[in-house]
Amino acid sequence: MRTLIVSGGRIEGGFALSFLKKEAFDRIIGVDNGLRFLFDSGITPTHVVGDFDTAAPELVDYYRSQKGIELRTFNPVKDSTDTQIAIELALELGSTEIVILGGTGSRIDHVLGNIQSMMLAKQKGVLCELLDEHNRIRLIDGETVIAKEEQYGNYVSLIPLTTEVTGVTLTGFKYPLRDHTFTSTGSAGLGVSNEILAEEGRIQMKTGVFILIESRD
Repeated sequence: MRTLIVSGGRIEGGFALSFLKKEAFDRIIGVDNGLRFLFDSGITPTHVVGDFDTAAPELVDYYRSQKGIELRTFNPVKDSTDTQIAIELALELGSTEIVILGGTGSRIDHVLGNIQSMMLAKQKGVLCELLDEHNRIRLIDGETVIAKEEQYGNYVSLIPLTTEVTGVTLTGFKYPLRDHTFTSTGSAGLGVSNEILAEEGRIQMKTGVFILIESRD
């Protein structure tokens, strides 16, 4: 089951609508100020969650009045971000794939928190990706293959989420590696802005988790 989460960060409307025209989702979770994009775009969510500290009150009232939409309200003083709550709901619903729009923006603390929250899905073996017009962000371990013709932009960056990522081998890349260990300090130069030169880029690791960012300017 595919679930779309629309969070309250920055959403470039043209990109988001173009993406949604090509994709189908079984569940759509609107998160706080992400409701504005859904309402303005005529997209009906199946679920709405948040503390609604940034959503317009009239929007919240509108969705609360709609039949067939499950709305969960949380206290602003809580231990989880709204996006984390949405990911937890998506997992509760039995999602096998989660896509997050509106999870990036000017609040870097929110972006980092959203990336960390993706680990909840990773631990359950559920594919989760964070998308905007410039980036596709995933968490990976083991082995990942990216076909050059399907990559999201021209650049591939690998940033350790865990303290160490060991036994890293990169093949098909402009800057290959063999059995290298990345740490949470001092590895940025090796992991950022690589490029796929072959038909596919293969990322292998023995232990640890990478943040995989495919970027385009």
